[in-house]
Amino acid sequence: MSDLLLLATQTGLVVAERAADGWRASRRALTGQSLTSVIAREGVILVGSREGVQRSDDLGRTWQPASTGLTQPYVRWLAYHPDLSDFEVAGTEPAGLFVSRDGAATWRACPEVEALRDQHGWFLPYSSGAGCVRSFAFHGSRAYAAVEVGGVLRSDDHGQTWRLAAGSDGHPDLSGPPEPFVYPDIHSLVTHPSTPDLVLAATGGGFYRSDDGGATWALLHADYVRGVWVDPADADHLLIGPAKEIGARGTLLASRDGGRSFAPAAAGLRVPWPADMVERFVPAGGDLLALTAEGRVFTSPVGVWRWQALRPDIGRVTAAWRLAG
Repeated sequence: MSDLLLLATQTGLVVAERAADGWRASRRALTGQSLTSVIAREGVILVGSREGVQRSDDLGRTWQPASTGLTQPYVRWLAYHPDLSDFEVAGTEPAGLFVSRDGAATWRACPEVEALRDQHGWFLPYSSGAGCVRSFAFHGSRAYAAVEVGGVLRSDDHGQTWRLAAGSDGHPDLSGPPEPFVYPDIHSLVTHPSTPDLVLAATGGGFYRSDDGGATWALLHADYVRGVWVDPADADHLLIGPAKEIGARGTLLASRDGGRSFAPAAAGLRVPWPADMVERFVPAGGDLLALTAEGRVFTSPVGVWRWQALRPDIGRVTAAWRLAG
């Protein structure tokens, strides 16, 4: 199998192959469907949308529904546990969390997440939905989930059950609690292979770091942030995509000291973008993809941070996944 890149877009799924001059779209699937997320492993591709989950067992040529038990069909994000075969998780809007142990054939709701949502009154400033779950991070039996607007969820049993992390009070107050609590508008979370206790949070109130599993948090950069990446080989090597305004005046910054200081990391880009910012970072072998809120994709060798645009014939991208050959 070739080195493939799966790109979820607002008009379907694009399968791209690595070529000498970058990635080249080779075929399309689910044409006309607005997709929110994509993951793949063990020959199975899953995509999420407002209508639920679909599954393909032949690299996207044919599809079947995979939403049984998914009582909230608007899927905002999909992920799988890296250490457990056939363990998938789905974050939804309104804020809900569903797990599958059979390759998305069936899903089970985590009612404790819905109870927290209703107890604290989670919400979204741009939608009528009662919050959403939009990111996951895993390390062994530990797992974290990002709630917009609500806080950080933590699991200590491989994602079977969830609770608020100790440093996240669950109150969706956009004025924000003081440190050592984390700002409640959580956009994405990452952890590091070296320890499950290191958690990085990109939030509407800045970029936060926790070294004790989410019990306490330190604010390291005060701008609005949605995307964060940490080097799996070096926990002090970070990349964030801050913006001076929501969705506007975005750039890229890198740190080599765990977030204590940052330097520009946007060579090749004309930043700050007047009306765009980084939404997510996606590893792609020795490269890193930066997906923006406007659906653009830029790629750079890891650590070099010299970016170029992905080929322009992809469409407006919402999520990406590399499927190595």
